[in-house]
Amino acid sequence: QVQLVESGGGLVQAGGSLRLSCAASGRTFGNDGMGWFRQAPGKEREFVASISWSGGRTYYADSVKGRFTISRDNAKNTLYLQMNSLNVEDGAVYYCAARTMPLPSSNPNSYNYWGQGTQVTVSS
Repeated sequence: QVQLVESGGGLVQAGGSLRLSCAASGRTFGNDGMGWFRQAPGKEREFVASISWSGGRTYYADSVKGRFTISRDNAKNTLYLQMNSLNVEDGAVYYCAARTMPLPSSNPNSYNYWGQGTQVTVSS
């Protein structure tokens, strides 16, 4: 059974940092592009960041560029999202996703596997 399990969410003050993790199991994701998306209440799911199978290529939404860093450890089958300088608008449920293609993508419809999400709340 393929599973993606996010962790690391929580409550943080504006200006603070969090590091999200996504542990993959059930298959080897070392050849897959992976990404992070988020969804705030009343809003559509939006792209945050994505990374190629090797980690050599990354894409970021303009809203997080320079503040968030996506990375992966294929030996551990784990995806990360380091989030710095958080603001209230970053509060959302964060989802990790994997696609059976090696390149990154901002299109959520191109992803085959999704985690259940982890809540990030940023207080002002």
